[in-house]
Amino acid sequence: MSPQIISLGELLVEIMRKKIDVPHGKVGANYRGPFPSGAPAIFIDSATRMSKPFGFTTGFIGVVGDDEFGTCIVEKLKLDGVDTSQIRIEKEKTTGIAFNQYNSDGSRKFIFAAGAAEETTPNDIKEDYFKGIKSLHIMGSALSISKKSREACYQAIKIAQKKNPDVIISFDPNLRPEMLDIKIILKICQPVLDSCKILFPSGEEAEMLAGLKGEIEACKKLLTLGPEIVVLKQGSKGCTIFTKQEEIYIPGFKVEEIDPTGAGDSFGGAFIVGYLAGWDLEKIAKFSNAVGALKVQHFGPMPETTYEETEKFVFENK
Repeated sequence: MSPQIISLGELLVEIMRKKIDVPHGKVGANYRGPFPSGAPAIFIDSATRMSKPFGFTTGFIGVVGDDEFGTCIVEKLKLDGVDTSQIRIEKEKTTGIAFNQYNSDGSRKFIFAAGAAEETTPNDIKEDYFKGIKSLHIMGSALSISKKSREACYQAIKIAQKKNPDVIISFDPNLRPEMLDIKIILKICQPVLDSCKILFPSGEEAEMLAGLKGEIEACKKLLTLGPEIVVLKQGSKGCTIFTKQEEIYIPGFKVEEIDPTGAGDSFGGAFIVGYLAGWDLEKIAKFSNAVGALKVQHFGPMPETTYEETEKFVFENK
């Protein structure tokens, strides 16, 4: 198989505090999990579920350990329709784990055990797998987790552009200072910024990447650094899309938040599908906001939301 939409990088299970403001060090406090996770995996799972009416094919490149955590991730992706033929099992490593603590101020605190998640290498990037490529998605977390993973991302960009000069490279900076020093992260993001067409920053990430205060001005500056489209993810407020010709703000949907984990990654997957489907930017943004809103009503990073459920939600919340 040669998928049309490909992502790569870390595959993790997420173990999450059941309640907010409970420190990881609190003895005897409860967690929930394991939940299939990893930012690029959440993206591709969302893209796959939203692709069903259009027939876009998807695939993922990454590494898991030879254990039940790895099995639960791969099974979830397979169930939703992702091609998992390029997910390698590393017998000498355990599957990556992220312990996640949410706080009432909206912040999160992670404890990572990278395990096999950092083992993706350039050798895992097979040229034939990119024959039908239309869109390649890169995550900043995949750049940060290890040098091997970073080089694999750079190699994937090179091969994708070789196989399809018109390929859409999208990039979610997903800056994780807990994984690597922020100055180093900014440096390793630059080669991807130079190649990407669609950039998905949060406000804080936009300011960091642009070296400029104010998320709106930062996004406008980012347009001069390579990307053709900058999609500012604004959480419950929705999103703002910047191009050289226009600036479009699309408000979010009001929903009861249960768990925001993976909402931004799910949003990104939906956005790429809408873009490949040829929708106008306003329709793409509204649909992607809906995918994010439905995600936060579900506990765990990867919901089971369908395209039809998302369309119905948009229609009922006009």
